Amino acid sequence: MHIEPSQSAIVKAKMGHLVTLTTCSLNQWALDFQGNADRILQSIKEAKAAGSSLRIGPELEITGYGLLDHFLEADTDLHAWESLVQILEKEVCQDILLDIGMPVSHRNVRYNCRIISYNKQILLIRPKLSLANDGNYREMRYFSPWKRERYVEDYYLPRIAQKLTGQKKCRIGDALLSTIDTCMGTETCEELFTPRSPGIGMGLDGCEIISNSSGSHHELRKLNTRIQLIVQETLKSGGIYLY
Repeated sequence: MHIEPSQSAIVKAKMGHLVTLTTCSLNQWALDFQGNADRILQSIKEAKAAGSSLRIGPELEITGYGLLDHFLEADTDLHAWESLVQILEKEVCQDILLDIGMPVSHRNVRYNCRIISYNKQILLIRPKLSLANDGNYREMRYFSPWKRERYVEDYYLPRIAQKLTGQKKCRIGDALLSTIDTCMGTETCEELFTPRSPGIGMGLDGCEIISNSSGSHHELRKLNTRIQLIVQETLKSGGIYLY
């Protein structure tokens, strides 16, 4: 099993408190549900060992990114939820905020989502707003973008998740998470590259911590573009950006 080193950042939130945040780059494989879950759990273990309050991982990390038409199969959604439950029920996942990527179907529409959870409770399902659909990418063949900014509605959890969480439903949509000390939001890969990235509105709404989970491929000098975009996000509104 190969896991890229996790990176932790310590930042000062409101009222002078320190918070440790961890972003993980994992070597995930298409449809390797057990292997992917094991690597996610190992990254959470390392994040907790570093004293982190928040752990984020890569885009579609539960299923792997390159499933192609397997994304269109109902079994992929089922196995993704099974893997998520397998992860969240572990003791190591307690007392840390988790940002995990997987596909989610809602109202017969499939979305590329982030699952935000804490202590076996699913706080928010955040669908991707802007999809990558050029060059190497054909995300609109498999997913639909979430069209309504700053809008959430009820999502009825599958029975396997209800059994673990005790929740019948949670919220799905474009939203921020507020805590006693700070406010957190999330972007997904392509959204950072759009002319009006969601992070701009998040910053105006008081968001201090923005995560971006990516499935972006290597390209000559693309890293320079990424860094410039990340710096622009924090120059405009402050805070910390986890990519």
